[in-house]
Amino acid sequence: MAELIGFLAVDKPIGLTSHDVVARVRRLVGRTVKVGHAGTLDPAATGVLPVALGSATRLIDQLVEARKGYVGVVRLGVQTTTDDAEGETLATKPVPALTTSELDAVLDRFRGDILQQPPVFSALHIDGQRAYALARSGNDVTLAPRRVQIDRLELLAWTPPDLTIAVECGKGVYIRALARDIGATLGCGAHLAALQRTFVGPFRLERAVPLATLTDRSVVIQHLLPPETVVLDWPILQLNEADARRVRHGIAIPAHDGTEHCARAHDPAGRLIALLRRNGARWQPVKVFAGE
Repeated sequence: MAELIGFLAVDKPIGLTSHDVVARVRRLVGRTVKVGHAGTLDPAATGVLPVALGSATRLIDQLVEARKGYVGVVRLGVQTTTDDAEGETLATKPVPALTTSELDAVLDRFRGDILQQPPVFSALHIDGQRAYALARSGNDVTLAPRRVQIDRLELLAWTPPDLTIAVECGKGVYIRALARDIGATLGCGAHLAALQRTFVGPFRLERAVPLATLTDRSVVIQHLLPPETVVLDWPILQLNEADARRVRHGIAIPAHDGTEHCARAHDPAGRLIALLRRNGARWQPVKVFAGE
């Protein structure tokens, strides 16, 4: 049986962890197949969860820097311990009468390069322990603000006390923290009432597969995307058989004309065999897939 290699764009349902999704896919394809996910989604969130199979799991790191998109519902007037609907209520305050232009002026403070303090209930490490584990144990947890990039923050709807926002951002952004900070700026507090991830890099919600439709191995194969999906913006370097043989063994090959710093190496049959990075006048294999 041929090895399964590639990515699934799964539409994660509410109530499951990202690990639950991976476990379900693994049961369908067989315990011997490597399965991993890129970009954790909280159980209360839905939407795009990229799942890698086989040697495509070695490309998960290519999605770390990928832009992500979300649609979230921010409920004003209620602060929670976790900054979302899963936590206990900390405080409630009246929601002021707000116009859409007033709300947009507040959202503008969070566009671009900003400092954001991660939620206390997060998976970040503090002295080797997860922040959420320390918080659940009653410890005082303080996480330093981090610089993050929010490329798009748009008000989609305002139906008091809920505002619906669209977000496109870089790595490390917590939409829960964004909801919390919007509420703090407005003076009434807020939490994230609902969240859907609309894309991760090249993986889009409109082409994602609902988890419930993945019923057996054949259906998984039907929806499997090539591993190259995550590096389609890398140029292709078409190799002759001699250079392909060297690259398959991890040996650098000459880099001729061109200014590219990275490339996808294809063998004469057009198959992806490695990812390359330029090192001076040579292409150095950094991930080799041939023969795996």
